[in-house]
Order: sequence, then C-alpha cells, then structure tokens
Amino acid sequence: ILRKMEETKENYDLTPRVAPNLDRHLVFPILEFLQERQLYPDEQILKFKIELLNKTNMVDYAMDIHKSLYHTEDAPQDMVERRAEVVARLKSLEEAAAPLVTFLLNPNAVQELRADKQYNLQMLKERYQSFASPLNQVQNRIWLMHWGLYIFFNHDNGRTQIIDLFIQDKYMNAIQTSAPHLLRYLATAFIVNKRRRPQLKEFIKVIQQEHYSYKDPIVEFLACVFVNYDFDGAQKKMKEVLAEKLDLKYEEAERWIVNLIRTSKLDAKIDSESGTVIMEPTQPNVHEQLVNHTKALSGRTYKLVTQLLEYSQGQAAR
Repeated sequence: ILRKMEETKENYDLTPRVAPNLDRHLVFPILEFLQERQLYPDEQILKFKIELLNKTNMVDYAMDIHKSLYHTEDAPQDMVERRAEVVARLKSLEEAAAPLVTFLLNPNAVQELRADKQYNLQMLKERYQSFASPLNQVQNRIWLMHWGLYIFFNHDNGRTQIIDLFIQDKYMNAIQTSAPHLLRYLATAFIVNKRRRPQLKEFIKVIQQEHYSYKDPIVEFLACVFVNYDFDGAQKKMKEVLAEKLDLKYEEAERWIVNLIRTSKLDAKIDSESGTVIMEPTQPNVHEQLVNHTKALSGRTYKLVTQLLEYSQGQAAR
C-alpha cells in the first residue's frame, strides 16, 4: 500500500513514513483525511482501506467498505469465515490477559509497584511473562511518539507537551535514528509556541545535523530564519507551506490566515501588498512570569521530596 502511495503522489505527504509506526486502525483517520483532501482518487483510497484491513480483526468495517466499493449488499464468503475466527480469537486473548488486567484493577495489588521502573518491569515479567526486552526500547519510543501526535495536536496544551517529550535526549536520538520525519511536527510546535523558546536552540542544532538527511518546508523555514538568516528564503518557504502544500491558492491561503488570527486572538495583521503577516510584539508581564516560575519551582520541589520519601521507604523495606 505504502509503495503504491509513494509512486502515485510526489509531494510532502508523510503517510508512507508515518503509517509503518502506527497500529493499523490509526491509519484509517489518515486515509480519510487524504480522501477528504482529494489527494488520491476515492476508489484508490477504498482499495487501500481494504488491503489495510486484510490483516486486522476489523472484519465488519472491511465488509462495509467492500459493499461501498463494489456497490453490493453481499459480503465475500472469506470475510464471513474470517469474522467467526476473529470472535473466537478475541475470547481466547481476553482469557489470557485476564490475570494481568485483574492485577492492574486491584488497588491493593498496584501498591506493590515501586518508583523503581526496573523492579516493576522485572516483577510483572516474572509473574505474567509480559513486556519486551530493553533492545526494543527505541522502537517503543518511536511508536509512542507517533501515537502521541493524535493527542498533542488535539489538546489545548499539546504544542507545549510535544516539545517537552520529543526534545528529551532519548526521544530525540530515536527521531534522528529512525524517524526524522517527526521533525516536521516538532518544528510546527516550536513555530506556534511561545513557551518553549529556550529549547529552540537545541532543536536548531538538530536541524543543522539532519539538514542533509531530511528536508521539509516547515523545517527549512526554521533553518532559513535561525541558521542561514535568509529571511527572503523564509518567506518563500512559508508561502510554499501555506499555499502549495495545503493545496490552497494564494487568496484562499490569505483568508485561512485571517481566520487563524481571529480564532487564535493573535495581535497580528496582513499586509496584502507585500504578502506578509505582521506580528505585533508583546511586552512580557513580569508579574505573570514570577507566578509561573514560582509554580514550576513548587512543583519540582514537591516531586523531588516525593521521590526522596519513596526511595527512603524502599530502602527501609529492604
């Protein structure tokens, strides 16, 4: 499926790169988005969906798509037989996972868990033969980051949270090693976020390191501004992102920006003659900064004290 998509559409569509790191059911919202944007023919998207469903337990969904694609009310016999197999397998899996589920639902049993992650993993592995080996940690982080995209970009504070997670060394190493396309989402979060400017320097270093291995209009926009100081190039990249890559004409892109400014309550305006967005600088409120820093300091202190108490209790128990 992914190879066909790459051959069909030469653009910045990240579906072929993102999909292998998602569970199959999470690829369907992406295909529906592509169908809505009409980047591929409807018939082709429906065929992609059926191919994607072939190795899943979503048999009822596959039947519905088959009926829609071939304009029939009858489902193939192999799908009917497959449905019976899926129901039987689900029952057996529920029975196999029952002991672990029972443990996690028991408040008294959960108290056996400690702040020591290695102890918890070892204990659960010995009891229930669960969890993968440490060799799969990088793949698990990549999996987590791809799943997290659905949450971060649908949460009020998601643009801040995605930066806090992805910028950590172990996650950034995973991105640079196996998933450089995630740099696009992180770059977007930095562009629209004012709270994590100190971490931007670290990200700019990553952009410089990955410049020859991964290129993207949004990432290149940051490179133009903060690495090459090429502001004319930055404007070209921004126009490319807003107009061409969103399949919008210039006038449509301008209306989209106007609506974005209104809904986001940004202090900005558009200069139609020069084709630029003018952002009015905002003076930082010293009182708010002091309150935010105090809250952060209080939270870190509480967390540190809690960890020390847990560690002391663990040492006493031994």
